[in-house]
Amino acid sequence: MASQEQVISALRACFDPEIPVNIYDLGLVYDVALDDGVVDIRMTFTSDSCPSAREIPLDMRQKIGKIDGVKEVNLAVVWDPPWHPRMISEEARKELGIDDDSLED
Repeated sequence: MASQEQVISALRACFDPEIPVNIYDLGLVYDVALDDGVVDIRMTFTSDSCPSAREIPLDMRQKIGKIDGVKEVNLAVVWDPPWHPRMISEEARKELGIDDDSLED
């Protein structure tokens, strides 16, 4: 049976080609749910005109689909809440050189 940790590990192997941070730590994945081999993911993109909006989901499906016990991968792209750089993990912000002070609204 697939675990949430395995799915998150697979997501951390998926990258936005324009940003050197995986999509999970980039904050694009809002929710991961598993039920009897079915993986449901709620996610977003950095913008509604993301040039990788086709490539990223294909990569996600491929990597998650390789996990033993996964029968189906469902992705729901949502725009609420809108993505913001505050959603990037602290470690990834450091890697990208983003100063926490610059994240204020």
